[in-house]
Amino acid sequence: MKVIFLKDVENVANEGDVKEVKAGYARNFLFRERIALEATPANMKALENRLAEISKREKDRILDAEKLAAEIKTAAVRITKKAGEKGKLYGAITPQELIDALAAQGFKLEKKQLELKEPIRELGRHEVKIRLYKDVHSSFTLSVEAENAR
Repeated sequence: MKVIFLKDVENVANEGDVKEVKAGYARNFLFRERIALEATPANMKALENRLAEISKREKDRILDAEKLAAEIKTAAVRITKKAGEKGKLYGAITPQELIDALAAQGFKLEKKQLELKEPIRELGRHEVKIRLYKDVHSSFTLSVEAENAR
């Protein structure tokens, strides 16, 4: 069944895309959640009228993400945690801790935007990558320091 996507669906389609999907997926999920419409001739005509608007909105989102990427590159996040003598942390730095540290600097991000291949478990400087929008990526420097034991 051909459908017109009204919203972005990660790893499936973007807003305005016309794709062939299984009928059950369309009826039971896409139509009920108002994520897509059936690709009838009338809906296709309406889509043609909306494509310019969708394209402009997409360009605006990319520009906003690129601006945010440039700002995040300059961010230097510092987190202090308890660590052993050899520089190993007691526990790992969680994605939520990173998001909270970025929020303290005025950046509003979600955990799913972080691209951590493995948890951070050592003292020192680390580069953390972030996916801001489809093809817009950035990174920031994380400095992990030992908590002073008193």
